[in-house]
Amino acid sequence: MAKLTRRSLLRNSFGLVAAGTLARPQIANAAATTAAVWWVQGFAQEEDVSFKKIVADYEKTSGNTIDYNIVPYAPMRQKIVSAMTSGVVPDLFQNTPAEIIALYAWQDKLVDVSDVVETQREEYTETALLTAHCYNNVEKKRSYYGVPYTVGASMNHIWRPLVEKAGYQMEDMPKTWDAFYDFFKDVQRKLRAKGMRNVYGLGFQMNTAGNDSNARANDFLIAYGGQDIVTKDGKLHLDDPQVRKAAIEMLTYPTTAYKEGYVPPGAINWNDADDNNAFHAQQIVMDIEGSLSGEVAIIKDEQAYYHDIVTMPLALSNDGKPVPAQQGSLCGLIPKGAKNVALAKDFLKYLIQPKVLNEYLKTGLGRNMPAMPAIVKIDPWWLDPKDPHRAPYVRQGLFGPTVPTFWTSNPAYAQVQNEHVWQTAWAEIIQDKATPQAAAEKAFRRVEEIFAKFPITQT
Repeated sequence: MAKLTRRSLLRNSFGLVAAGTLARPQIANAAATTAAVWWVQGFAQEEDVSFKKIVADYEKTSGNTIDYNIVPYAPMRQKIVSAMTSGVVPDLFQNTPAEIIALYAWQDKLVDVSDVVETQREEYTETALLTAHCYNNVEKKRSYYGVPYTVGASMNHIWRPLVEKAGYQMEDMPKTWDAFYDFFKDVQRKLRAKGMRNVYGLGFQMNTAGNDSNARANDFLIAYGGQDIVTKDGKLHLDDPQVRKAAIEMLTYPTTAYKEGYVPPGAINWNDADDNNAFHAQQIVMDIEGSLSGEVAIIKDEQAYYHDIVTMPLALSNDGKPVPAQQGSLCGLIPKGAKNVALAKDFLKYLIQPKVLNEYLKTGLGRNMPAMPAIVKIDPWWLDPKDPHRAPYVRQGLFGPTVPTFWTSNPAYAQVQNEHVWQTAWAEIIQDKATPQAAAEKAFRRVEEIFAKFPITQT
């Protein structure tokens, strides 16, 4: 666990932007005060540097103080749960894991931040707004309980040299879903024949903990036509034959690939960073990831590796239609009980100014894309053809088809993800030899039980 970092450590380390280049925060110097902020440690050091710089800039222009802790994401999850349980909360933290925004909004434990979102409402994508528009079961209505600042979208990340060593070119890859992933099974067979005994074609995260395996299940569910498992009115549709069929197929393809030996045996126990580690070690030919974390981690080694990775959008569905990427957002959340709500809101208003947000994400190497298309349109850096990764990522996530997370419509799906219902079914198929149909029926019953506890009375 990294050492916690405070504002006082950076004053002599980072320069401040020139006066007048950033909009002034709303709180005047005469009302200067301090807000306690918890922030998740970045995958790349530059992300933490970027956050510290934004804090320093804000403090200079506002006269306020941001007393922050930067904590790795796994300990941060525990820290947030402990704070929300005890009631001793900071003024601001992020939604980690992402679905806590829906669960805490349901419980009326978050401050409504619609006034903050409204300052940049016209700049956001519709999907980004939907990811923060959650249902409050006490007030019986939806509102904005998070302030989005980044969005992500699942992409395929592929080692081109391994594909070529197997005797193929990137252009040889099929365009449709199952055929696309079947291609990497053949790549594995060809590489094994050439003596690469420890390489696997597919880097599916199949663990029963963490975020990534939830995202992979959702990717496959949507690709197979199960996008309407939960509709915007919060209703569950497991009675829809198409949704049930898609769920069974989502349970079948990854587990079959695993059992056939095309996914590393350890993938069933991976944490959210282990697929990146396997990818960097070239243990896997391809990975699916919702950010550019794998690429950013080796960006300084451009000559050797960075340009050997190909970042590609999701394949078409099996019937040749575009598959919308499920787009999640990193949001700032203000818990009820926070002592400095006005200052926390002010800092978020500052952060989501397009110019400020662009600087924050660029300095952080663009691992996540902005939640505002205008930033990308104004700054050519995001679509620079010299970088092989940012442009396809942005085109998929900001300009391609996207859908919001299922738990946005109903926090019951957040509980489904917290319990890893689908991943438990994967494990039953792999370890207990259950059939996909039997595992699916058991999962369906559990999902229905969870949704029964989250009735939504307002559409």
